[in-house]
This record gives sequence, C-alpha cells and structure tokens, in this order.
Amino acid sequence: MAYNQKRALELLRLGSGQPEAQFRDQQEDAIRHVVEGKGRLLVVQKTGWGKSFVYFIATKLLREGGSGPALLVSPLLALMRNQIAAAERMGVRASKITSDDLDDWSSVEASIARDEVDILLISPERFANEHFKTDVLARIAGKVSLLVIDEAHCISDWGHDFRPHYRLLERIVRSLPPNLRTLATTATANNRVMEDLKTVLGPNIDVSRGDLNRPSLLLQTIRLKSQAERLAWLAEQLPSMPGNGIIYTLTVRDAEQVAEWLKSRGLAVVAYTGESGDARPELEQSLLDNKIRALVATTALGMGYDKPDLAFVIHYQMPGSVVAYYQQVGRAGRALAAAYGVLLSGDEETDINDYFIESAFPARAEVEAILKALEASSAGLSVPELLACVNVSKGRMEKAITLLSLESPAPIAKRGSKWQLTAAALSKAFWERADRLTTLRRAEQQQMREYVKLKSGHMEYLIRALDGEPGPVTSPKIPSLPSTVKSALVTEAIRFLRRASLPFEPRKKWPDAGGLPKYSLKGRIAEQHQSESGRALCYWGDAGWGAQVKKGKYQDGRFSDELVNACAEMVREWGPTPRPEWVTFIPSIRHPDLVPDFAARLAKALGLPFRQSLEKSDGRLPQKDMANSTQQARNIDGSLELRDAEVLSGPVLLVDDMVDSRWTLTVAAWLLRSKGTGEVFPLVLAKTGKGD
Repeated sequence: MAYNQKRALELLRLGSGQPEAQFRDQQEDAIRHVVEGKGRLLVVQKTGWGKSFVYFIATKLLREGGSGPALLVSPLLALMRNQIAAAERMGVRASKITSDDLDDWSSVEASIARDEVDILLISPERFANEHFKTDVLARIAGKVSLLVIDEAHCISDWGHDFRPHYRLLERIVRSLPPNLRTLATTATANNRVMEDLKTVLGPNIDVSRGDLNRPSLLLQTIRLKSQAERLAWLAEQLPSMPGNGIIYTLTVRDAEQVAEWLKSRGLAVVAYTGESGDARPELEQSLLDNKIRALVATTALGMGYDKPDLAFVIHYQMPGSVVAYYQQVGRAGRALAAAYGVLLSGDEETDINDYFIESAFPARAEVEAILKALEASSAGLSVPELLACVNVSKGRMEKAITLLSLESPAPIAKRGSKWQLTAAALSKAFWERADRLTTLRRAEQQQMREYVKLKSGHMEYLIRALDGEPGPVTSPKIPSLPSTVKSALVTEAIRFLRRASLPFEPRKKWPDAGGLPKYSLKGRIAEQHQSESGRALCYWGDAGWGAQVKKGKYQDGRFSDELVNACAEMVREWGPTPRPEWVTFIPSIRHPDLVPDFAARLAKALGLPFRQSLEKSDGRLPQKDMANSTQQARNIDGSLELRDAEVLSGPVLLVDDMVDSRWTLTVAAWLLRSKGTGEVFPLVLAKTGKGD
C-alpha cells in the first residue's frame, strides 16, 4: 500500500492538537515502514517520543486504504486514556476489551462485526479467555491488517516488567502469517531484551532505535538514610520547586504516608496506587490539569501515563533496576527545557527490593506442595481449597498457578473453578529461568547501588547501562537541589511518623474451609461474640515506632516505657466506647513475659485492673509462619483457653504485640464474650502489614 505523506502529517497535527507539529526523528520512517508493509518492525524509543502516534496514524492510513482493523495488545489499557483521546481526534475508532469492561463486551463485539472498529485494544490476559479467542478473535483474525505489541519488553523475561501472559502472545506471534504487518514498541530495551524480542518476533525484524539522552533532565542522587530525613527534605524542597510532578515510592504504605505528611504541610498532593481503584482516572486528570502539585505514586502510575510538562520526578527510595528507573524518571521534562530527576535513597529500600526479588518466583517447595496437593485430588482443587492444603500466601499461590499454567506444555490446567494436573511434567527450564532471572535482578540491584553513589555523570551511567551510546551529554542550566535537611523539620517528621494509629476491623465470619472444628465454630460470628475495631500503634519495623517495637521484641526482650506511654496516649485519643474497665493480653509460650509485662505497665498507666484471663493450652507454630488466612485460623484452633477466675465482667482492652491475620484476637474475643465480658477492644503494638 502506498504511503500518503501529506495525510500522515495532517493526522499528526489533528492527534496532537498542534497545527504546526512536525514528526520527530525516525517517527515518520516507522509509519511509512508499517503502511508499506516492509516487514516486522521493533521501535525502541524513549518515553515521550510518540510511539502511540506511529500505530494510530498507521492504522488510520491503512483503514482509509481499505484494509481491515488493527489489533493492539498492551498491558496498559487503563492508562491509555490520553492516547485513545488523541486517536479519536484523528478519527480513529478505538475500542477496548478488558476485564474491567465486561458490560461493554457485547456492544464492542457488535461494532467489530459491523466493521466499525478501526483498532481493538486488548490486554495479553485476553488470550487466556476462551470466549475472546473463539467469539471475537476468530472472527477478525483473517481481516486484521496490523498487529501492534505495545510495551514489547514485557514479552521478554529479561525485561524489568515481564508479564507472564505475554507468553501467550509469543505463541500467537509465531503462528501469524509472515507477511502480516507487525509493530512492536517499547521505551526500555537493552541489548539482552532486544535479542530476546528478535527471537520471539522473528530474526528478520527491523529495529528503529533512538537516542537515549534526555538533555532536559537534571539528574541527582541524594542519600538520606531515614524516612524522617526524606520526609523533611520533601517538605522543604517541594514548595519552591517549579511546576508539577510525580513522587515515586516502592510500597503502597509509603505512598499513603508520604502523601499524608505533605498534605499536613499544606501541599496539594494525592496518593496514587493500585488500591486507588476507580479514582485513578480522576487522579491522573488532576495532575494533567495542574490541580495538584504531585501524585505520590507506586509503579501503578507507570508505563502509558503521559504529561509532557512534568517538571520533576522524585524517587523516595531506590528502584530495583536501571531500566525501571530510566523509564520512570523519563516522564519528566518531555516538553520542557529543564526538569528535575531526583533519587532519594534510604535504608529500607534494600529490604523492600530484596522482597520483590525473592517473591518474583515461587519457591521449589511451594510448587512441589501445590503439585502434590493436586495429585492427591483427582477432581482438582479451587484456590481456596489449595490454600487449606498448602501453607502458601494467597498472592504467592495465585502467582505460582499463573506461571505454571502458562508453561508450554503446562503441568496444570483449569476446569471450571478447579485446577487439575495435566499429563505434562514441569520442565527444568522453568527453574533455570527462575534462577537466571533472580541472578539478573541481583545484578540490576547492584547497578542501582552504584548509581546512587554517583556525584556526577548520572545520565551517561544510565545510557551505558541500557547499552546505548552516551555521546555528548548536556544538562539543563538549573541549580542542583540541596542534599541536606533542617534538623527542626526532621524532628517534626519523626513526630508525624509516631503520631498515627492504625485501625483494624474485627473478623465477622469463621474460615470458609471447614471453620474451626476444635472449637466447633463455623459460619458467621455472632455480633455479640465479635471484637470491636482495634488499634495498632505502628507497622512492624516502620520509620515511626516500628523499629522500637522490633528492637524490644528481639534485642531487649522488653518493650520500652516510651512505647507504654505512646500506647496509653493512643488509647486516650482513640476513646473506645464504652470505656474499657480492665486489661488482659494474648499469652505466648515462646515469649511468656514479653506481652504480660507490657500489658501490666499499660494497665497501670491507664489506671485499670490487669488480669491474665487467657492461657495457651498447647504450643503451636508462630502465626508469622502461617502464610495464608486458612492456615493461620487452623493454627490457632483449640490453642487458647480461659482462666475463669481471672475474667472480669466489664469492657476489656485486649493487648498483644503484633497483629497479622487477626485470628488470634478473634478467637480470644469470642472466648471472652462467651464468658460474659463486655466489649473487647484489641490493642497491639504493630501490624505486620501482610494482612491476609
């Protein structure tokens, strides 16, 4: 098909909303390559270069030439709203099918049948959906004029953001006609990833690779070990920084905490995480419209978000890889002459990144236990049933099942709601890949440690790490930001970190998988036998009181008077109603004196009677060793008893050092309420943060 240069430029200007817009270097060449059908093409260009314009303009030109629709596979459909808006300005009719749009599937399918869809956007997970494959894909497969694989580095397990369901796409690509126009795009591909993509997409694929230098970015690394210091730095620097930006954190908890701190300093910021749910489009738009100074975000605000005039990207902690960092910091300064990219580095980032590395693949023992449980059940097992059989967390269970089911051949398959073994054995290649990638992630982590130590040459380091050629690198003429913080602000940040109390809700039903047979309990927990809402002083090991709680338990063998006073103050601020009239605690065989000593001192500080009303009837494994809610419930079943003579009648404060699953507190509250006490108010020093 002939390429229409005049029409292509017209579409660029319509899509961008800029009447004088011109194609960027190599952009038009890529569109021409696709339209003229010159073979498969891999476009590797930095964030903001305009990869979406390549596939939307090519789609429009192909459709105007009488060709069939395009199919776009992307992991980012929820974050492609602004790209789709640009496509619509060009007259490209874009529709998407995702698990979030189930109600729209039938209307989209009808539009496809009437040939009213120019480009269909799907996530790679759709290839695992039988309805999609048989009722949607099969109908248009012969008509598709262009297959677009966005964020193609996700195909490669060498990539920083490998998506397991892209394995399905790999098989689809291999079955495609060799002359089908295929365009793969990514901003983050080093040589290793590019070689992997060539293997998947075909050895004859052409590559369009651009310059990695970002001359508008001033990059800095600042080492501030404590979170209090970094909170103080943000509070001091953000008010005087230009424009709007993003502050990245490694965890949801940190995103919420940083946002709360900055809001308490009068700054218009909002947390943006995977838990933001339906509010995410509104939050994205708030930053696009400059209604807020910054989004404090996890990687949930990752690939696909495009605000060309972001003036800064600040990292609260060190990301796990150079590739991930380059992609995130590259959101700043796309349409500005100068922008800041600042990486703040602290002590906790090593533990967090270690956790991400160690949890990327299931352990051999976990996989063996899952396969053994399935082997013992000819009818198969659902995920809840597997959790009752195997001491693995729900998240790790679901990840293991996904990875196993996407192997080729797969050792497990789903039948209805249950997973069953297949005739295929798990290949050695699965573990070889896991070992190889774990080693790679460790090497990437070390690269980032080296980056953090740099005093200069930050951009050159990133480019070399991404296998690019640095050439002459220039930085914008803006001053570096200070690397020190005011001690008074640090003191205020410490006070902030220590002032929050964390509520947690009571459980309202016994475990689904058989209840608690030793107590003869199942179904819903009667309201008069439930605990009330509880409070935790901190998260385990966090930057407020958490480190002191950890030290008290494992180093000192006694919780400090400072923690007693902090909990007493928390109770006064909490004001549980009706007011507790006495204090008791959760006993422990391993640490028999730790919690009772603390609870007795807390009772004295509150002026309340203290009683040992509960005792352990036998030793069990620590609850922290139980990986999921069902296992935790079974572990507590039958292990607690009442000491009747020590039970008082009024409302009671029930004290423990930590809460994770809440099952211990739930059983203790049931025992106390069944004996006729008043309301039971749980109070713990720390939440583990793991939840269920």
